[in-house]
Amino acid sequence: MTTPASSSVVQPGAVVTVDFPGITGIKRRPVVVVSSDLYHRTRPDVVLGLVTSQIPSIMAPSDCILQDWQRAGLRKPSVFRTFLLTKSVTDILVIGHLSARD
Repeated sequence: MTTPASSSVVQPGAVVTVDFPGITGIKRRPVVVVSSDLYHRTRPDVVLGLVTSQIPSIMAPSDCILQDWQRAGLRKPSVFRTFLLTKSVTDILVIGHLSARD
């Protein structure tokens, strides 16, 4: 179930979807909120990190395989990557939340 985001539900670790710029155009994709509650109290945007189901054979040190990807609202096994962007809180839909181990 997806819900429109507001500053009160956007928390670090939330899995949300946004229109994400890519090489071949813009597509709706999942990302993770990496900005803090303190940041959200003073800013209209949210800092987000990429989530991808394209799991590389060689992982970068900053990549993280998500263990509880289904519980986070994702459709496929996925990896968090430190490719960051910002979006307005009004542009995101919450689909889940990362587990404590992820």
